[in-house]
Amino acid sequence: MNLSRKTALLTGATGGIGNAIAKALADEGVSLILTARNGDKLTALESQLDGTGHLIHSCDLTKAEDRKVLQRVCAERGIDLLINNAGINHLALLEKMSDSELAVMIETNLTVPMLLCRDFLPLLVDRPESAIVNIGSILGSIGYAGSVTYCATKFGLRGFSEALRRELADRSVQVVYFSPRATATSFNSSKMVAMNEALGTAVDSAEWVAEEFINTLKQKNPHNRYLGWPEKFFVRLNGLLPKLVDKALFKQLPIIRRFAE
Repeated sequence: MNLSRKTALLTGATGGIGNAIAKALADEGVSLILTARNGDKLTALESQLDGTGHLIHSCDLTKAEDRKVLQRVCAERGIDLLINNAGINHLALLEKMSDSELAVMIETNLTVPMLLCRDFLPLLVDRPESAIVNIGSILGSIGYAGSVTYCATKFGLRGFSEALRRELADRSVQVVYFSPRATATSFNSSKMVAMNEALGTAVDSAEWVAEEFINTLKQKNPHNRYLGWPEKFFVRLNGLLPKLVDKALFKQLPIIRRFAE
């Protein structure tokens, strides 16, 4: 895909990965429509971007009216890329999570991206070369203790992306599921950072993730992309021999419980 002169809608733009992706896309000549809840952070991000013609739009994507307004904004501008990046995580054992915490994570990480894909698809199918990119996680392929609800949402997003790609196989819209591993951003709580250090988990920089994101989009037929070794190996192994992964992760359970509780 040739990114120059494309227009992209990026949700969750002020988060660590979103911020880095926004800057990387702007460097490639992409015009951006950036959304997040915090207008001040959006303004600060816009001032750091190369290029011109960028637009910021503060909204709450869990609200139907906010999504409708955003849809009108994008219809006026036209978009080639929908990048569903907004998401939340919470390190906790399932038995400790409240009804509202479960509901908010499912809505933010899974329901909202599905609604945006449905509502913005008419804007994308008329473009000669367009794509939907759903930002997932390695934990969308490997169930992980302490992140049960987060895993469920990302497993769902991966399945949704796969099914939508097949549903649109006769259209011009590419559907990509992009899956980073642990990344050094404020997305991770202090407990999660400490747990990763105790487990010796490899952590990537947001800038490297954004670079790989750009490399993925530039492929002729972008497809699912999993980042990090040995994580992407474990994705394959988990699909073939999940009991082996069960045994490997069981050794980490005492540490995970200590931080998740």
